[in-house]
Amino acid sequence: MIREISLSDISDGKTYELNDMVKADTGGCAGCHKCCTGMGSSIILDPYDVWQIKEELNMSFQQLLSEGYIELNMVDGLILPNLRMNEKERCSFLNEEGRCSIHKVRPGICRIFPLGRVYDGKDFKYFLQKDQCAKESRSKIKVKKWIDTANVTENHRFISQWHYFVRWVGDRNIELKNTGRGECINDIAMYVLNEFFVADIYKEEQRAVADDGLFYMLVINKIDVARKAIEGLS
Repeated sequence: MIREISLSDISDGKTYELNDMVKADTGGCAGCHKCCTGMGSSIILDPYDVWQIKEELNMSFQQLLSEGYIELNMVDGLILPNLRMNEKERCSFLNEEGRCSIHKVRPGICRIFPLGRVYDGKDFKYFLQKDQCAKESRSKIKVKKWIDTANVTENHRFISQWHYFVRWVGDRNIELKNTGRGECINDIAMYVLNEFFVADIYKEEQRAVADDGLFYMLVINKIDVARKAIEGLS
């Protein structure tokens, strides 16, 4: 979800890169799970998030939807998945003990919290969210250690590419509306949903060597193809 707000309003006013130290370490949260409740539809998933969860639970995208773990909403002109809150406004992956049942493959937004991402038009940096984490006594930790993601540099590149692709599609949709071709927008939204979330990113012969690095490469290549396809649809 793209938010156009002042960084000074929501952070300590600083930005951080992967090798910087930041006061984000919650020390395991000590049983707290406030950030896993009452989040509505705000925990939006990217293709890597969905792929990891599908692999961990051995479920298809359709099964994740039907089992109530995720849901679909319109976001910035696209139909994107997000973590679903249950009737008690708790994340559907939160277990009875108040712990994340998919912690090893938790989505990127969850993984970086209480950090957020700020984009500059070409790349992004991290910022420390103000007054969002319930645990106030946090320790300093290196950003990349806190994120705890394999192939962190490639992950960074993927996140940046995905973000700017989503923004490009949003700008494209505005252009289509303004030129009286709004009927194409639903086709584009369904195309992105099917290509990046519903479909298996890997070809059958690639599954034997499937890993994070290969996934990033395939999705980034897919983004290039999608740009051309969307231009063709519109």
